[in-house]
Amino acid sequence: MKSAHALNMGAPTPGALSASDPAALLAAVLQANAGTANTRLKQVMDALIRHLHALALEVDLSPAELDQALDFLVRVGQASGPQKNEGILLADILGLATLVQLRGAREALAQGGTEPALVGPFWRANQPVRACGENIALADTPGAPLHVRGRVLSLTGVPLVDARVETWQASPQGLYENQDPHQQDMNLRGVFLTDGQGRFDFHSVRPAGYPVPVDGPCGELLAAQGRGVMRPAHLHFIVVAAGHKVLATQFFDIEDPHAHKDVVFGAVGSLLRRFEPDGRGGFSLDLELRLERGETVLPHCPLP
Repeated sequence: MKSAHALNMGAPTPGALSASDPAALLAAVLQANAGTANTRLKQVMDALIRHLHALALEVDLSPAELDQALDFLVRVGQASGPQKNEGILLADILGLATLVQLRGAREALAQGGTEPALVGPFWRANQPVRACGENIALADTPGAPLHVRGRVLSLTGVPLVDARVETWQASPQGLYENQDPHQQDMNLRGVFLTDGQGRFDFHSVRPAGYPVPVDGPCGELLAAQGRGVMRPAHLHFIVVAAGHKVLATQFFDIEDPHAHKDVVFGAVGSLLRRFEPDGRGGFSLDLELRLERGETVLPHCPLP
């Protein structure tokens, strides 16, 4: 006579989920998230759960493919370090960072604010404070001279005094100094404070375009997609002024051959600028940075 245990083998358990009923599984997972105390976290997790389940159903995701995807995410974390942040790079090449930046600034843009751009993976903490007019290109940095002049204003055109303007750029060889052992520490980086008219200026060298790092999982993904890997030449800025939202943006060289095919989708129209020849073999760039009033919250800095 068979045991009661043997007779029950394979019998459905009350409340058990069925492979033929993904809706019941989704409902159960959403119910498990229902007790999340933080309402914003609950909203985000509910949406993430729904979209992940919908993705798996739409593409009929296999267990092997799920394993491959999870391994990819693990390797993204493992590939991050002092030279780069692979997680930020992933958000960049998927267009997610640009989407979030532009959505977050839509009210400011409607009032003439400066378009934002992604922070990117190469902003460093504790960039050196320099006097206006100083050269951020340290000794032995090759390249055509570049003079950058700017003003920081509110949306209504009021000059913002003592605004903090951080800038950083790649060298004419297409490398940030933390990537390049031949450059001095903090080369082509600086922090400037605006004067009583909201003005700042500094000297540098004309930057060059460069490929995003392709030695990690993001590089594998770009290769699998058959995509280019270049960013057009640009300068980064983060502008901080009391009582205003932080502006993170970039300005791009419109003459760069990759100006209209940025691998991270950051070179939006108004940020494409002409580096004007100064008649002495150098170039100049004049900027106006308009900030929206609001809470001053710095973005996460990816590198020490």
